[in-house]
Amino acid sequence: MIDKNFQTGCVLIVGGSGGIGSLCAKEFAKAGAKVAITYYKNEQAALDIANDINKSVEIFRLDNKKPDSVNAVMDELIHKFGSINTIVNAAGFDIPQKFISEIDIDLWKSVMDADVNGFFNLVKSSLPHLRASKGSIVFISSAGLFKYPPGDVLSVAPKATIEHLLKGIAKEEGKNGVRANSIALGVIDTGIFHRLREENNTFFDDAWHDSVLNTLALKRFGYPEEVAHTAVFLASSKAGYITGHCLPVDGGYHI
Repeated sequence: MIDKNFQTGCVLIVGGSGGIGSLCAKEFAKAGAKVAITYYKNEQAALDIANDINKSVEIFRLDNKKPDSVNAVMDELIHKFGSINTIVNAAGFDIPQKFISEIDIDLWKSVMDADVNGFFNLVKSSLPHLRASKGSIVFISSAGLFKYPPGDVLSVAPKATIEHLLKGIAKEEGKNGVRANSIALGVIDTGIFHRLREENNTFFDDAWHDSVLNTLALKRFGYPEEVAHTAVFLASSKAGYITGHCLPVDGGYHI
């Protein structure tokens, strides 16, 4: 039986062509939701994922740094599906692991623009539609918010801003039936983590691997399916009284 939150409209997976985003898309489709995914550069990956799920999955190119691009995608979704019941932001970036002293101002500005301003563009454009559907936002965040990992400021700092934006949405838009939650990820064995290990095996070496495992209550890295299951739960009616919450999916890293 399709959850009542997914019976009308669509679920938009921003970054649905990536590792975690694609698993989210598959799990929402299994739950009976109509799914749309976005990509930025890799159209073929988005097409392959859509075909792997089913032919009814729609794909859209999205540059969330550009309000016109965001508005155009929202308009197309409303035209095709009638409404938007959920937005999952699973967009990931290949952000360099740098200590604060090593970061130049141009890199800082570019990351903030892509992460913070890009997400705000999504919020600004989608809120009227989420009010109409009494829908929700699920943002894929970082467990570094709870326990700062040195060298990860370019990931954690923008997400800290977004966390407070999500709390603001939860507080201000609750009266309109809109919910906003996030999932704080630890090390998930997929996508960006694999690329980082390949590209920077001096930083992400065996010693790093062992030291991170020592910080976890569960002595393993996470599976992307575990993130996707959590996203579906937070968007579903089973989580209908949960808003403004950041749920760690990190194997106990935050403890």
